[in-house]
Amino acid sequence: MHRDRLLRSTPLRLAISFGLFFIVAFLIAGFVAYGLMTRELARSLDVSIKDTYSVVASTYSSNDLEDLIAAVDTYSILKRPEDQVFLLLDDKGARLAGNVRAATVKPGLSTVPAALFGLGDDDPVRLVAGNVGGNSLIVGQSYRETDRIEQIALMSFAWASVIIVGAIVLGGTVLATRTQRRLEAIERTLIDVSAGNLARRIPIRSNGDDIDVVSTHMNQALARLSALVEGMRQVSTDIAHDLKTPLNRLGLTIERALQRLERSENVEDLLLDASDETARINATFEALLRISQIEAGARKTRFKSVDLQAVMTAVAEIYADVAEDNGQSLSLEPSAAGSYTINGDRELLTQLFVNLIENAITHCPAGTIITLSLMPEEQHYRACVADNGSGIPEEERELVFRRLYRLDKSRTTPGNGLGLSLVKAIADLHGASAMLEDNKPGLRACLHFPRVALAQEIPGSTRTPNEPDRV
Repeated sequence: MHRDRLLRSTPLRLAISFGLFFIVAFLIAGFVAYGLMTRELARSLDVSIKDTYSVVASTYSSNDLEDLIAAVDTYSILKRPEDQVFLLLDDKGARLAGNVRAATVKPGLSTVPAALFGLGDDDPVRLVAGNVGGNSLIVGQSYRETDRIEQIALMSFAWASVIIVGAIVLGGTVLATRTQRRLEAIERTLIDVSAGNLARRIPIRSNGDDIDVVSTHMNQALARLSALVEGMRQVSTDIAHDLKTPLNRLGLTIERALQRLERSENVEDLLLDASDETARINATFEALLRISQIEAGARKTRFKSVDLQAVMTAVAEIYADVAEDNGQSLSLEPSAAGSYTINGDRELLTQLFVNLIENAITHCPAGTIITLSLMPEEQHYRACVADNGSGIPEEERELVFRRLYRLDKSRTTPGNGLGLSLVKAIADLHGASAMLEDNKPGLRACLHFPRVALAQEIPGSTRTPNEPDRV
């Protein structure tokens, strides 16, 4: 990874920005804590000095100065003057006892320089002065210990800041490097895809983070794109093969008609043949266009609540007579009580079941029994169209969903190989799975519609309830 790309990476910048914010917050909190600590230390120092002063002053009794002098001398011996100051002056200011030279201070709490008592220490002295039996008692304590504690606290904050900054820089670099590598993997994948390698996919770490979620959706989009491109290639190839024969027939028919015209013969039958051939070609292109529009998802804007049972009942009633005319029987099996409502396009769902029924009627012999069924499952509604005809070989059940794919390689039977492709496109639009199964004998085409519709109605549609559907 290039260093300049790492420095420009969003993860590193976010880590540094968050780190700076954290440092500022830490410093503010540190200064507040430092202020509270210094104030508490000052209060504790005053309390300690007052307590010591009270203990020393309590040794004095009326007309008994010796005990007070002895107490001050005892404390003076035990404490270094650089740490604690003890001084007893008489009413004229002469020194009676203590560990520092005589000095005059105002009564009460005050802070004075250490030099006032002849001490070379730069630290000031916090003291209490008061009158005890006509004498001046001074008890004080240096700020040295307090300053040392404050310095330790400041150094702790400083080192903590340095450690935090280092951890942020190191952690931000590590996280940015890992994230940047994943982003570069996405970039390389997209570059390969743009170069034509549609099989490339973004690696997933399966840790459920945002990049994995985005990568999963991108892989799904790439899979969809790959399928569409492959479908376009397959359609282009199939169109070239499937339309070559009818176009050749059309050309030959027109050529024969021209030859007859030269001989002044009747060409009406040839023109009718040419018209029929043109209509079949147009029907093929219209079906292809319809499938493409459905796959594009434009019809989702027209989705609304549709009762599957009502759709299948209507289709079964219409095609029962058609099947009977063809020497077959068609019926709808009774369904379990309950609602079979999904979110979808009624016209397209009708087209789906019509295609399945027409496929069975067209490709099954007389005497075939065709049944429609609808039943609830745990997460789906299972809708099936079954027959006891010749069926479809297992190895070709997936292939028949391809556009223009036909079991009759000679193309002698009616049809254009787009009926089941349209079924698949409509099923995908509604979030349903379509599969062909062995009915033993015959074929069973089943669709599993989700109980909770995957395709939701898009708000803002301007379609009126009575507006006709268009593809």
